[in-house]
Amino acid sequence: MDNPVRASILRLMKYDLIIIGGGLNGPALALAAAQAGLRSCVVDALPLNSRKAEGFDGRSYALARSSQRMLERLGLWSELDAHAQPMNQIKVSDGRVGDAGVFLGLHFDSAEIEDGPMGFMVEDRYIRRALLEALAGSELIDHRSETLATGQAIDTSGASVTLADGTVLQGRLIVGADGQRSGVARRAGIRRMGWSYGQTALVCAIAHEQPHDGVAHQLFLPAGPLAILPLTGNRSSIVWSETDSRAKAINALPDPEYLQVLRPRFGDFLGEISLEGARFTYPLTLSLAHDFVSDRVALVGDAAHRMHPIAGQGLNAGLRDVAALAHVIIHAVRRGEDIAGPGVLDRYAQWRRFDTASLAASTDLFNRLFSNDNPLLRLGRDIGMAAINAAPGLRRGFIREAAGLTGDLPDLMRA
Repeated sequence: MDNPVRASILRLMKYDLIIIGGGLNGPALALAAAQAGLRSCVVDALPLNSRKAEGFDGRSYALARSSQRMLERLGLWSELDAHAQPMNQIKVSDGRVGDAGVFLGLHFDSAEIEDGPMGFMVEDRYIRRALLEALAGSELIDHRSETLATGQAIDTSGASVTLADGTVLQGRLIVGADGQRSGVARRAGIRRMGWSYGQTALVCAIAHEQPHDGVAHQLFLPAGPLAILPLTGNRSSIVWSETDSRAKAINALPDPEYLQVLRPRFGDFLGEISLEGARFTYPLTLSLAHDFVSDRVALVGDAAHRMHPIAGQGLNAGLRDVAALAHVIIHAVRRGEDIAGPGVLDRYAQWRRFDTASLAASTDLFNRLFSNDNPLLRLGRDIGMAAINAAPGLRRGFIREAAGLTGDLPDLMRA
């Protein structure tokens, strides 16, 4: 290879943050950093066209109120608001067939707090589009799609990432937003702990005859939880857990038979139903990184933790990582600190480690406690839910927790 070509391939580019992962968390962090004048490169393994799908593919997210605040602070909510369905109530029942219509269990109503809806349901396509448009409009962000990171190195002058084409990116901080099998974490020597639940989530969207009235339902069935989450119009998102073998068999069914299995699990309170968009399956696991940071490396989202979707906190936990990391970095800039210095990254790790471990433990406990049909456990569960319903102060605490408004909130998530 001649020297000019080699020099071109090995060119060096200087960034504050090199973010590996172009899903939702990585771009959100780049936008947050840009607000503080920091320059980022987002390295995305997927082609840009695959991120820009216009049609509804069935994927949606439950955004807690704190996550909605963050997207508003990033300048994205004005575009998302028209496509967002407020979740004004959440009903939790120790599920039996038809319980979602009759309802015996916990009832959370956002009218009991002063912060508006507990959350919003927004389709994946709208969030991705808003993020991509914002990335393209920022002079401080380079977005490299269809690009693989193959190596990384740390030295006294900073950090570098090598791409598959030989390009070397230089920066101060490498952020792994590249999922549960994070290459950033592996290359940094960060190990994981966790286990499989032996459950698979079946995810789809349905159109239905009756309005949902902005009510989200969480039913606890013996095989696993079933969430019915309101979308705009007479539509709902379904996240439905079954044992691995049972889920595989159900997912192999044609659409009409698939609906025949789904329909009796929550009764007929929504009237006739039909599928909208595609169907997905996700194996359910608990997976936690031993460390959220290493030398000039930080992990966010699934790269740091993956937990059971029983509380709908997957994306919200990732966005809280992003908000917390942005918080400590931006405050470090104001104090004149190195944004990737050990003290700065330790502040992020300590902040998120406790919250994440607590959330992982509670979702694990709830799944084990409710994913069975033991009569004694059922009696205990029902008594516990009745007690919470009868205590307004305790119930408001749960509502604020569901809205993501408890604990030490990062700047991006504060009112």
